[in-house]
Amino acid sequence: MNQVLPIAGNREVIAYAKEIISRHRWRFLAIVIIHALASVSALAVPYIVGRIIDAVVDGTTRGYINGAALIVVLSYLIYAFLTREVQLRTRVLGEQVFAEVREEFLDTVTTLPLSTVESAGTGDLLSRTTNDVDRIQWVIRFGLPALITSAITIIVTVVMAIVASPLVSLAFLLGMPFIVISAYRYLSRARATYLWEAQAWATLNSVVAESVDFVGTIDAMDLGRARRSRMKSVLMGDAWDANVRATKLRMELFFFLIFGCAVPTAAAVVWGAHLVGAGYATIGMVTTVALYTAQLRNPLTEFLMWLDELQVASVSLARIVGVRLVDTDRTPSGARPADDRIVAKDVRYAYREGRDVLHGISLELAPGERLAIVGPSGAGKSTFGRMLAGIHPPTGGTVTVGGVPLVDLSEDELRSEVALVTQEHHVFVGTIADNLRLAKPGADDEELIAALASVNALPWVTALPEGLKSEVGSGALVLNPAQAQQLALARLVLLDPHTVVLDEATSLIDPRSARTLEASLSAVLAGRTVVAIAHRLYTAHDADRVAVIEDGVIQELGSHDELVSQGGAYARLWDTWHRER
Repeated sequence: MNQVLPIAGNREVIAYAKEIISRHRWRFLAIVIIHALASVSALAVPYIVGRIIDAVVDGTTRGYINGAALIVVLSYLIYAFLTREVQLRTRVLGEQVFAEVREEFLDTVTTLPLSTVESAGTGDLLSRTTNDVDRIQWVIRFGLPALITSAITIIVTVVMAIVASPLVSLAFLLGMPFIVISAYRYLSRARATYLWEAQAWATLNSVVAESVDFVGTIDAMDLGRARRSRMKSVLMGDAWDANVRATKLRMELFFFLIFGCAVPTAAAVVWGAHLVGAGYATIGMVTTVALYTAQLRNPLTEFLMWLDELQVASVSLARIVGVRLVDTDRTPSGARPADDRIVAKDVRYAYREGRDVLHGISLELAPGERLAIVGPSGAGKSTFGRMLAGIHPPTGGTVTVGGVPLVDLSEDELRSEVALVTQEHHVFVGTIADNLRLAKPGADDEELIAALASVNALPWVTALPEGLKSEVGSGALVLNPAQAQQLALARLVLLDPHTVVLDEATSLIDPRSARTLEASLSAVLAGRTVVAIAHRLYTAHDADRVAVIEDGVIQELGSHDELVSQGGAYARLWDTWHRER
């Protein structure tokens, strides 16, 4: 099972919401005041209508009716103006708040420990960066204005009804039990239901993403039926059950809501008629309160509808805020390495507690040395490479650079010392220059061209219509695997660390191209420490030393010629690989 990223509790979510509101407290206050004034101007109309009815019953003049009608018209004009103003202010504020949430989330995600990202899997993080962000976006852009408007309208409507006639307004009480009890039942179950639904969709996203990413393997091994069955089981299992429960929860809420809104209107008429007959109210008062009870249905329905959306968004926000709760895997001490020497001492590592995949490896890298790490698949080569690159803190032992543990360095300091290039390379949406400047933001075009030339990527880049300014990535030019790797290696050149760990960095390039690329890269990396993890043994042939890792330990260590002459594990690997060429 993949480790699931943490989910924030109510306390953390409320604290984060308060933090956002506090940044814009005066703008929020202005919006609330304008909303209140708009509601008062609109709800003044039923009050005036009631006064007109009483005036007609008692006998009045045409001038009084005309004056009252003019006030009604003015009330609607004021309402229209204030509504436009408040909608504009609310939408602008909503966009700004959403932008802040999105940018803070992206900042958090891009600083997560890589070990956490890998152990969490693709589905959970992908769901948080897509589905959850979309839900928050929807509520902030459209729900925030609607919630504020409907909440203020409800409050002002009740107050205006009480002002019109406290006795007739008692009719509101008959609908309150249905609304309060249904809202309480809903709120007590909504969070758990929506958390379940969000996690179910995260699992489904993971299945879909893995099937798309590894479609070649699925086709090659005829796993299509198994993957479809897996997706169907997830979709018809938790995802379906969670969606059904959430739908039932909403239907129950809105059924009692509609009933709770209909009862006060009928009660206002019946109860009002009794009060009119007893002389405690006028027909105008009853009309005014009845109109208010009828008008309350729309804002109350809208409020609870968006309250439902708010519950979904609060779960999404809890998942987003939860990413901020991930513990860091390093604590910078401020110590500076004395030199470029990397030393691994008694390194152990376990992906699961009690099940080590590395068993006390010790190794010292001399500055400028070329070390090749070889061995069978699953032996621990890549895991050890990640220890040397500081990606994962070891669960036992230490890896130091210049006497300072790698986990005592900040991410920026660490990458200036040692960098990892794996067989998985990414092309980001933007220009080729943008992709390269991720490694060195201030690099000029000459530096970018030099980096591309060093990895033999300059010919195909200059052949593009716009050269460095060519758009690549999703929706633009799609680079083939070899070009994507060359782009990643060019970023490495710009990053300029003194130690580089290459984990199958040229595995997707054909052997002739890989040989050319590695020869070019070797010239660029002259004087740097290079650790190359590869299955292609010509890399080991060119290295200063070769480490053979089997079952999580270094079985052999020496130069290519020394290990071949010993006739051990490396000699057998070399013989097999050489004969297959």
